[in-house]
Amino acid sequence: MRCYFHLVNSHEFIGDDTGVEILDLATARDFALQAIEDIREEAIQVGASWQGWRLDVVAPSGVVLLSIPLEPVLH
Repeated sequence: MRCYFHLVNSHEFIGDDTGVEILDLATARDFALQAIEDIREEAIQVGASWQGWRLDVVAPSGVVLLSIPLEPVLH
């Protein structure tokens, strides 16, 4: 299945118009988590903040399959 990985906050939308072929939802989650780690690392290097943003994994139909916040979760 093709999944799209959109960056979203309450005011902005950065859409993925290409998508990635994914075998299953677990693989999509792993892909999303790796993308988030890459985004966080880049943000640290340039002093940017992704506070309030999330990465939505979306099916071709437009249904959001997963939504993961970009902010690190503090335990």
